[in-house]
Amino acid sequence: MSERGPRERMVFSAAQLIRRDGVTATGMREVATHAGAPRGSLQHYFPGGKEQLVNEAVGWAGRYAGRRVDRFLAALDEPTPGGLFAEMVRQWTDEYEADGFAGGCPVAAATIDCAESTASTREAASAAFATWTGPVARALAGMGVPGRRAGALATLMISSLEGALLIARAERDVRALTTVARELGPLLDAAVTKDD
Repeated sequence: MSERGPRERMVFSAAQLIRRDGVTATGMREVATHAGAPRGSLQHYFPGGKEQLVNEAVGWAGRYAGRRVDRFLAALDEPTPGGLFAEMVRQWTDEYEADGFAGGCPVAAATIDCAESTASTREAASAAFATWTGPVARALAGMGVPGRRAGALATLMISSLEGALLIARAERDVRALTTVARELGPLLDAAVTKDD
């Protein structure tokens, strides 16, 4: 893995702080400290200020989630739609069981904090969800889900995961996550068309 430069570290740090504290509570000073970067470098790299940094962090999070799809598929001996969703959920149950419930999805946090107040951040969040949904839909299509359903089921998977994350954080329990994986798995697997 290549070493991140100061700009990339600040985007990554912003995503990590937003997923824990939300946009409003994430200050530029905290981002610089978390990234180990001089505060003056924030203005250099992000002349659009906090809004630009938040939008870039949201974009990074969408790309990260989209890239994880291939890793989840590689972890499965026989990829199935339900198995893919179980891996997506397992990433979060593992984190919550190991580290507690402090973090959530930075895209969801930015959406909650900014969808009505900052159009550019709402647009960045919408694009981030699309960047994540695309690889999930392609993976489903690759497993035999008809193309007309793959996008809809990808949206269902991500929506269910995001909702379960909120409930898990509120309850301080992974119950909602394990429930959506168990309940959606058969529905997702049933969408595969068999070639006879």
